[in-house]
Amino acid sequence: MINWERVATLREEVGAEDFDEILALFLEEVDSAISELSEAENQTGLEEKLHFLKGSALSLGFDHFSALCQNGETAISQDAGATIDLDEIRVSYAESRRVFVKEVAMKLAG
Repeated sequence: MINWERVATLREEVGAEDFDEILALFLEEVDSAISELSEAENQTGLEEKLHFLKGSALSLGFDHFSALCQNGETAISQDAGATIDLDEIRVSYAESRRVFVKEVAMKLAG
């Protein structure tokens, strides 16, 4: 679910102090984007949001969540009428976020 190696690499790249700021910004921006996902949204807007979410998730090691966003983005680009399971995306993010917040300090301390 979480690519802890990617998380550790990011922390090393930006430093511990900046990592905390990046983490807070990431969670805030993704929380906001997730809350704005809507089945009623036009496909172009949905594709753009999924692209943003995919990139953000990859940056912080949310591999499963990122893969779901990638799948949705690809489906829309190939078929404008594609149905995307937004509930599955939301649940994956919520679970990834929960695990990440719970374990990040412990994983990076060791």
